[in-house]
Amino acid sequence: MAHTRMRTLAPALTGPRGHGLGLVPWDAGSAADVETWLRGCLDPEFQRWNTPLRLLTDVADARESLRARARDAADGRSASFRITDGESGATLGHIGLNEINQPLKLARVGYWVLPEARGRGVATRALLLVSHWAFEELGLHRLELGHAVGHEVSCRVAERCGYAYEGTMRGAMFEAGRHDAFRDAHLHARLAVDAEPAAPDGR
Repeated sequence: MAHTRMRTLAPALTGPRGHGLGLVPWDAGSAADVETWLRGCLDPEFQRWNTPLRLLTDVADARESLRARARDAADGRSASFRITDGESGATLGHIGLNEINQPLKLARVGYWVLPEARGRGVATRALLLVSHWAFEELGLHRLELGHAVGHEVSCRVAERCGYAYEGTMRGAMFEAGRHDAFRDAHLHARLAVDAEPAAPDGR
């Protein structure tokens, strides 16, 4: 069984499904994917709580961002998914595993939900789905989730998905829209040995 616990990211080619959702890899060659990625990253609520290392301003930036994510995925460093509705296939947001460290069996989780899909438990369901996949398919032991202090929605999503609050990290994130100032962040984490939380709304 040991060899099955050290899989590469090959399963990401299909992506997990469940809780009324499907997780599908982003495609830098798809105009629709690129436009949706740009729209998500330019959303005011996203920008309030997140400051990417490279700020996106146009379609070319968004396409290169997705290409970089695809390269990281091919090298086993990340896995980035479109969150899609399980029935219609409509894109609802993004969730990904970042900074995958196979020797330490560790990764960091990040996600966002498009404005029109908020309030439907999308982030919670997607986080449950990708967490189960990371533990079962990639053999990871620990998943970390960080968010800016004050982002209560992300705090509740983390707690509903079994990510225990572990403390405040001082100056761990950029301030909104800046690369020269920092803010504190909350650290949550879940282990493979932790109990599996129930899906919301019985889904």
